[in-house]
Amino acid sequence: MKPVSESTVVVVGLGLMGGSIAGALRGNCQKTIGVARRTETIEEAVSHKLIDAGTTDIKSQLPKADIVVLATPVRTIIDIVRSIGPILRDGTLLIDLGSTKEDILNAMADLPAHVQPLGGHPMCGKELSGITAADPNLYQDKTFILVPLPRTAPETIDVGRDLARTVGAVPLVLDDPRRHDFLVGTLSHLPYLLACALVRTADATTSADPAAWEIVASGFRDTSRVAASDVNMMTDVILTNRKEILRALHKYAFHLNVFEQLVKNGNAQDLRELLSNVHNKRKEMFP
Repeated sequence: MKPVSESTVVVVGLGLMGGSIAGALRGNCQKTIGVARRTETIEEAVSHKLIDAGTTDIKSQLPKADIVVLATPVRTIIDIVRSIGPILRDGTLLIDLGSTKEDILNAMADLPAHVQPLGGHPMCGKELSGITAADPNLYQDKTFILVPLPRTAPETIDVGRDLARTVGAVPLVLDDPRRHDFLVGTLSHLPYLLACALVRTADATTSADPAAWEIVASGFRDTSRVAASDVNMMTDVILTNRKEILRALHKYAFHLNVFEQLVKNGNAQDLRELLSNVHNKRKEMFP
């Protein structure tokens, strides 16, 4: 397989993630080609020098690719994987940027033998979406998870690592898509739903008071920030990781109930002890 520097890379989907990875790859690979649904998106990506060329016709460009990056919402990734296998040339690396992995890798398992599949999930993003939010520095120093299939060749994983490093990220190989989905269910997907619940709570309780949004503090802004994430993307994420997200929600509800009981009881010592434990655990997580 070719190294990234010698590869023609086709990025399918030019939203925040796809536009950003295309921009990071442009100039560091042989050629970067973007695929989007709208001509206006292609024109924007070219004008901002995120891609060398682009098209709205996915099938016209895939046979030219050494590497294909799927950067659409998860269920669209699955649909594309199921349709493009026969038109990819021998040895093509097909990698995705989806936030869940088990359903995507199940679809990749059925690809023709001449295609090399590799699951990918860069742990970064913004609350903004679309090509106008794309930033070639988005991946800098961020973890880029790679999840190979049993059929994925070792040299393919090496090219995946090369791609992650080329865009400035730090590759991390996880050997099981279920392990990936379990981890991100709590560490990424649960925080999104908690932020959404916080926004709804504030809207239902304090938003009627005109002073509410004048006194809102950075704590609320920071905690609720991810609630502004792309809705289509997050809908697909939730629907393709329901089991792990439900597990995380149930565990969170248990701990929230513990705090509710402490507040209800008004026991300062018990409350202080639990808050101290949480305080120390947070410091362990982020020294």
